Amino acid sequence: MGSMQDDNLESSPLCRIVTPVGMLGYGFEDEELNLGLELALHSGDNAPVAIILDSGSTDSGPAKLALGSMTCPRSSYARDLTKLLEAVLKYRVPLLISSAGGDGTDAHVKEFLDIIGEIAESLGPAAPCLKVLAIYSDIPQETVLSRHEAGHISGCGPCVPTLTREAVLATPTVVAQAGPEPLLSAMAAHPDFDILIAGRAYDPAPYVAFAAHHALRQQQQQQQLSATAPLTTSLSADLLGGIIHMGKVMECGGLCAVPKSKAALATVYASGAFDVRPLAPKSRCTPSSVAAHTLYEKSRPDVLAGPGGAIDVTTAEYTALPDGTSVRVHDTRFVPSEPAYTVKLEGARVRGYRTVFMGSFGDPILIKQLPKLLSDIKAYVALQHRHVTNEKWEIGFHTYGGEASGEVFLVGEALADSQVLATSVASTARVGCTHGPYEGQKANAGNFGMGIGGKLEIEMGPCAEFSVYHLMDLESGEEYAVDIGDAVGRGLFKWEKKSFGVGAPTQADHPTRTIGAKSVGLTGAEIKTIVTDVRSVIGKAAETTSTTTSRLRGKRPLGDAARIIRSKNSGPFEITLDALFDSKTVYEQVKSSGALKSEVIAQLYELKVEDIVWSGFFDQALAYKVTIPRRRDGKPSSSGSFMENDVQGSQQYKPLMNIEIDFGT
Repeated sequence: MGSMQDDNLESSPLCRIVTPVGMLGYGFEDEELNLGLELALHSGDNAPVAIILDSGSTDSGPAKLALGSMTCPRSSYARDLTKLLEAVLKYRVPLLISSAGGDGTDAHVKEFLDIIGEIAESLGPAAPCLKVLAIYSDIPQETVLSRHEAGHISGCGPCVPTLTREAVLATPTVVAQAGPEPLLSAMAAHPDFDILIAGRAYDPAPYVAFAAHHALRQQQQQQQLSATAPLTTSLSADLLGGIIHMGKVMECGGLCAVPKSKAALATVYASGAFDVRPLAPKSRCTPSSVAAHTLYEKSRPDVLAGPGGAIDVTTAEYTALPDGTSVRVHDTRFVPSEPAYTVKLEGARVRGYRTVFMGSFGDPILIKQLPKLLSDIKAYVALQHRHVTNEKWEIGFHTYGGEASGEVFLVGEALADSQVLATSVASTARVGCTHGPYEGQKANAGNFGMGIGGKLEIEMGPCAEFSVYHLMDLESGEEYAVDIGDAVGRGLFKWEKKSFGVGAPTQADHPTRTIGAKSVGLTGAEIKTIVTDVRSVIGKAAETTSTTTSRLRGKRPLGDAARIIRSKNSGPFEITLDALFDSKTVYEQVKSSGALKSEVIAQLYELKVEDIVWSGFFDQALAYKVTIPRRRDGKPSSSGSFMENDVQGSQQYKPLMNIEIDFGT
């Protein structure tokens, strides 16, 4: 890491990519998107430019896959897509979106196509005809069963339960997390596309596909691409590793910046190096912020697995560029999986039906004995439902607060085979909370403040849980996609072309997409003014965010020493925790203190040492990372399932924050 002294370390850019936000449907700033496109298109080197963003995650839980819902309301997707289509038409650049609707099912790819069709129709007959490519990722149940029976499916990590035939049969929809190859299949057939909507895909996949597409075009290897040759035989390990690394950073937009930004711009080089910069005026990338984001929501920081292999970032270097905003990354390598190309399967099933109730306890006499009261309530509920012999049910309690705050807020959660029974269980537990006796009771009119929103019980409907989160081996060529119209080839995935609008094609005169911005947007002088203003703001931000490199003294909690302490899902069955440092001196002090031993972490999170998935320091990012299994009552659990109250895993860092570090005298 350091300051860049030479502006000519790389050859001409392979392509440029603008990401307006890390998740489609969350909303973005038009000014940031426009600035990114203006900067990219006025670069003077005529490199291809695209708008790329992701739409998918398992972070919001299993309901999408089990019940067919989407991460965001349809109206939010329509809002964002309307603005994105305006940019496509104004700047004449392609738009790539992956994991439609959040889960990337075929149904949600088609939903996105419907939205695009509605937007195109609203533009009127004079609007250009849009060529749209759709990639489908649903996997037939019989395919999953046959591969499972043949021993070609394994758990995605040590925390994932063994897959069973019963689990597959109970799972209505299974998607495969596509790599870049299915997208490349469609792009090879229609390089002049305007929009690409992909089903479930590895988050970096559209970024890798766009960069690889243009690398292969430059090498005039389109025939190899169409023949479904392994990508590793067409691209070097450095280039493939670099563009996957770029996609890993860019799929979250400007989250790699300080402070975090929505939008970001990447410039990719043929060597595999790439530059990344945020597009918010007060944000900047630093070598440590980009390196730290590389390990974000991953089980381990050094080797990041994906479809067909992994990238090794242990040799990657991060260098600040002279603009004070950008960072260059290079020397990341791709390592193919052996012996087979693997893809991740995802699916969820309905486990039962949920009903909840909520309220608060304020009596200090009761609060001191609340654990006993809640235990008594469970016994009371069981007694009142002893006649139920042909259905299963459970009751659990979430509590927030305690003696120090003078109040405890409680959410009761009931799960049963039917909604009627779940509501009966919840209602009985609420009655127990309201009228259950306790030692020393003085207030006998009722223990429980309830009725929030005018409801005593709230029926939540079906309760979903992840049932498939496994790796499937592919045969040679299956990582690609076949045209849904003729289905010739071995591809596991499907694609098709759609057209919306009746005007002339947008790219009839620019089939290779190597277009400048001669007729649209800002002038060169205007761009220079914007960049100067941004650099001025960045310089001021750098002055206020600089950190000391002096040693710390005495005993302090880790939260005082680290710039960032966070937790996050690493898939539905794992939670990963990061402590990130600005100062190398302080980082080395923490590292040498021995305070972050696996034994300490295991005790804090009530685990056995052998249950810890990964634990250690990562010098490149000045970071400590530990990944643990997601547990409930000491048993394996998955995000969004019954009694899980942190679906994203983002609120599990507090114990790590309070670890005491002895920095010496």
